Amino acid sequence: MPSRLIPAAIAGLFLALTGQALPTPKVWANPSNSVHIRSHPCGGQAMCGTVVWANDKAKADAARGGTKNLVGTQLFRNFKLIRPGVWKGKVFVPDINKTFSGTVTLVGPDKIVGKGCLAFGIGCKSQTWTRIE
Repeated sequence: MPSRLIPAAIAGLFLALTGQALPTPKVWANPSNSVHIRSHPCGGQAMCGTVVWANDKAKADAARGGTKNLVGTQLFRNFKLIRPGVWKGKVFVPDINKTFSGTVTLVGPDKIVGKGCLAFGIGCKSQTWTRIE
């Protein structure tokens, strides 16, 4: 699950950002539709992402890592625009109870690609997330 959550969660946050003012909160689904994240402003010009829904398997994976209540957990923290269409911040992975660096890149009006790395660009994974209504 860590390899799915890191980029998935990152990606779930930021499609609505286009370098303009902070957007209205949006909800994003990971490719397997096992986790939904709501993006929202958090301090200054940063964006964060909170789990608003997760299936039973995602909840069980998180619980094994020490996160008892996956829904309501802020997985994405302090994501800031670093260049047009690209954001950088921190991602909490509840399955292993660790926080990592991550990026999100806008690839279309309803799609983003999230990439998360364990450390120093090693162990990176990416996923495409889709905005849901």
